[in-house]
Amino acid sequence: MTFSPPAPRTVTDDTGPDEPSVVDLYQRHIGSGRAVMGRVMGGMAEVRSEGCWIHTDDGRRFLNFGGYGVFILGHRPPAVVEAVHRQIDAHPLASRVFLEPVAAQAARALAAHTPPGLDYIHFVNSGAEATEAALKLARAGGRNAVITTRKGFHGKTLGALSATANATYQTPFEPLLPDVTQVDHGDAGDLKRALATRRDRACVILEPVQGEGGVRIPEPGYLREVADLCKEFGALLVVDEIQTGMGRLGTWWGVDAEDVRPDVLLIGKGLSGGVVPVAAMAATAEAYGPFSRDPYLHTSTFGASPIACAAALATVRTMERENIVARAAALGSRIIAGVREVCAPYQGGLVRDIRGRGLLIGIEFGAERAVGELLLELIARDVLVNHSLNSTHVLRLTPPAVADDTALGVFFTTLADALRATAARMAD
Repeated sequence: MTFSPPAPRTVTDDTGPDEPSVVDLYQRHIGSGRAVMGRVMGGMAEVRSEGCWIHTDDGRRFLNFGGYGVFILGHRPPAVVEAVHRQIDAHPLASRVFLEPVAAQAARALAAHTPPGLDYIHFVNSGAEATEAALKLARAGGRNAVITTRKGFHGKTLGALSATANATYQTPFEPLLPDVTQVDHGDAGDLKRALATRRDRACVILEPVQGEGGVRIPEPGYLREVADLCKEFGALLVVDEIQTGMGRLGTWWGVDAEDVRPDVLLIGKGLSGGVVPVAAMAATAEAYGPFSRDPYLHTSTFGASPIACAAALATVRTMERENIVARAAALGSRIIAGVREVCAPYQGGLVRDIRGRGLLIGIEFGAERAVGELLLELIARDVLVNHSLNSTHVLRLTPPAVADDTALGVFFTTLADALRATAARMAD
């Protein structure tokens, strides 16, 4: 892929000597907590991007190995940007009265890469909305008991939050959905016990690899056991691939590793191409029946908008053309090996574990404080990574599949320097 940087632009037309800073505007109009975080990170505002790089308003350029799984194609992939521009010029939003051809084309393209039988695509605007759609679809089919996994993350809207097993985010909004049970991720026996008392009333929702849970990878065979148990008890199986799908794990979907076909698959983040927010729920004909029969049962004004579907369609086509899934697998192996080499001097002390699949990689530390220290050290050296909301000891890497040798060299050198500085700080 070739990226052409745009001409520099100001953040707003209102800039001037008396204009408040972006941090001040956050403080006044968006939230004091986010403003404080911005100051801690250096107070910069991101203003443009291309490929692996983000540019800030103070002239710095950051290597983005974060982004929570969104930028599998990097920033502003040319084919996606071009498709969105064409759609904006032609018809960006729809009346919702007539049929929308771009949505139909995007659904066909996406369904061609989902596990066999997941032929129905329901487009939404975000991952949390995809979870909400799945939970409502489950209820419409008589599954009103939810079984989720500890440290799982499925979004923060009210229904999705009920399945996101973290009391920090749940407690302020209780009571949430009733009859939600948590089981251990990776423990098929625990799931079987939960299913035994709920059987065909159950909707099981889990991630093939827990992202916000700290890149938790279950033992081989676990997903197959889960699918078999759901079939045995008549439960609906929803696999959340909002972060792990679209090539992130070096396969189109995490379930591909065990040839599992869920009843419902949740898709997001990478589907956007890093350009326009879009997510989706894919389902079998049987599972999707209630929504298929009544198109007004679950709707959204902006869901399946032409501009979002143009981005999704171009993203799928770019992944096909650029062989992104295979590139993610190969690049992920290189990065995991490189991270292990850089972290080797700190293994057993500062660093507890390194794990990953494809381009979803976690570095687990012995002390929670080390994650924050290393995050800030990397930012100070112009590299961005992620923390993990449900596993505060884990620093998470979600690099783009378009990262080249130059980007890798920058990352490994910077990680080594940041680890050295973090180790010195932790020793004080």
